[in-house]
Amino acid sequence: MDKKVGNILKYGISVLLAAVLLYFAFREVNWTDFWSALGACKWEYVVLSMLFGLLAFFLRSLRWRELLLPIDPSTTLRTCFNAVNISYVVNMALPRVGEVLRCGYITRHSEKRTGEDGKEKRLASFDKVLGTAALERSSDIVVLVLILVVFLFFTSERFGGFFSEKIFGAASGRFNAGFALKVTVTVVLVAVLLWAVFHFASRWKPLRKLGDFFKGIGQGFLSCLKMKRAWLFFLLTAMIWCCYWMMSATILWAVQGIDQGAVSTALADIVSKTQDLNLTDAFFLMLAGSLSSIVPVPGGFGAFHFIVAGAISYVYGFPFEFGMIFATLSHESQGVNQILWGAISFIDESIRKD
Repeated sequence: MDKKVGNILKYGISVLLAAVLLYFAFREVNWTDFWSALGACKWEYVVLSMLFGLLAFFLRSLRWRELLLPIDPSTTLRTCFNAVNISYVVNMALPRVGEVLRCGYITRHSEKRTGEDGKEKRLASFDKVLGTAALERSSDIVVLVLILVVFLFFTSERFGGFFSEKIFGAASGRFNAGFALKVTVTVVLVAVLLWAVFHFASRWKPLRKLGDFFKGIGQGFLSCLKMKRAWLFFLLTAMIWCCYWMMSATILWAVQGIDQGAVSTALADIVSKTQDLNLTDAFFLMLAGSLSSIVPVPGGFGAFHFIVAGAISYVYGFPFEFGMIFATLSHESQGVNQILWGAISFIDESIRKD
């Protein structure tokens, strides 16, 4: 199949999946209550959530720069910040493409050095930068798993049912003998491919180039071993997740602050019941929303709404449509945030001289 056609099909399926999830998420929403709730919530908390989102963008840029500095000491925070912002906007339309784009952006601004062959080369070559991006994303997955395990250890009685039935239970249906066989075959094929590439690299130029590319990715992935301030990487990671927590908490406060006199009696009754929810509940909703990232849809559209609204309905017994109010405020406010700062970074890149 032609690569272009394959990409169109892949992204088309992602968009279709997002549309289906959005349909099922919004199909039972009472639009009168929905819009009145959005208008009557505490929008100052929504703005505060967006500021925490911006802080998370900035901290991610700082953390990624720590991984890039051993490769290219000239890497600036401005370059990393713009790369992260632009990648978010691209990912909203084309899942995962933004990750590739931000690596190319870093390489484009990397310092050039003359190599032993007399040719100028970028210090932060694309393959090495791609390795750092893979490491950064991998670290987030590891942290998410660790946080989830610790959280459930202390709160399993209250929140464990949702994760075991709705998340892990739904996923377990995919993990059967056939799935295990496919994973095993894939791992073996990748291992054989890598062995062949490096074993025969000296005999065929294309393989040598492919081998060099894989080596570059490995060097980028292992850049963490050369960080001068490893403690800062871990500190920034903790601060990023604190920002995510506060993004969830502020939206919860915005919903709790809905003017009960401006909405229907039924909705006002639900709002009054949310007053007992606290930072632990905000942390739970943050984790539920984070798990939506495993669904390959543009910008998390549909998946985030469906999972978070389902979590609110399952754990607290609130109507699904009320959960959609929280999910929409949370997701769309950060979507606007990403578009805004992505546009600012794009403008900055357009007028940048260096």
